[in-house]
Amino acid sequence: MFLGVDTVRAAIVAIDLHRGHLDMAVATMPAAPEVAAQVVQANQVLMDWARAQSIPVIHLVTQYRDADEIRSNAFWRTRAEDPNNPRKNVLRHNIIGMPGGQIMPGLLEEKLDWVIDTKKRYNCFVATDLELLLRSHGINTLIITGVNTNSCVLSTVTAACSMDYAVIVPSDCVNTMDQPALHDAALLCIRTAFGFVMTSAQLMQLPELCSPYVELTNAKRS
Repeated sequence: MFLGVDTVRAAIVAIDLHRGHLDMAVATMPAAPEVAAQVVQANQVLMDWARAQSIPVIHLVTQYRDADEIRSNAFWRTRAEDPNNPRKNVLRHNIIGMPGGQIMPGLLEEKLDWVIDTKKRYNCFVATDLELLLRSHGINTLIITGVNTNSCVLSTVTAACSMDYAVIVPSDCVNTMDQPALHDAALLCIRTAFGFVMTSAQLMQLPELCSPYVELTNAKRS
C-alpha cells in the first residue's frame, strides 16, 4: 500500500504560482528574484512530466474583489499596519484585474489544466470548489506545490491531511517570500505529521505515479 492508499490517483495542486508573488515587475508581495526563478523552473519541469503521465494539474490563484475581503482577516490587517513586514502590501495584493493574478508564463496549459481563481485564504479548500473537483474525479493523492511554504502550502497540507488525502510536497517546488528558515520549518512540520516530503526528481521516479489517467485528460480536453 503506497502512501497509505490502495490505488494512487494523484493531481498536482499548484498554489499561487502567480505574478503577484513571482514577477518582480508587478509583484505586490514578492519572493526574492532567485527564489521566484527557481520555484517556477522546478514547477515547469514537474508539470510537464505530470501532463505526460496524464496527471491533472490544478492551479489555485488568490484574487479578491476588493480590499474589504482582505481586511476582514484580523491578523492580515495587522500586517498591513507594519511597514517592516514582508506582507505590508496585503491590502492591495491581487485585487481582481491586477496583473498579479496571472499565472506565471510557462506554467499553465490551458487545454489540460484546471484553474480555480477564487482562493481568498491560506487554506485552498476555504471558499473554493477544490474539494468538489477532487472528489468528483476520484483524486485521493495531492502533490502540493507553490508559495508560500510556511503559509498557504502548510495550511492546505494540514487541511488535506485532515480530509484524508495522501499528500506529497516536492521540496524544490515550494518556497517562500519569508526567511529560508521558515521554509525549512514548514517542511519539517509537514514531514513529521502531515505528508511526505521529497524532491521532484525523487517524486518523478515513483512507479505508482506513472499510472494511467487518460480518462481525466480526455474529459478535460472535451
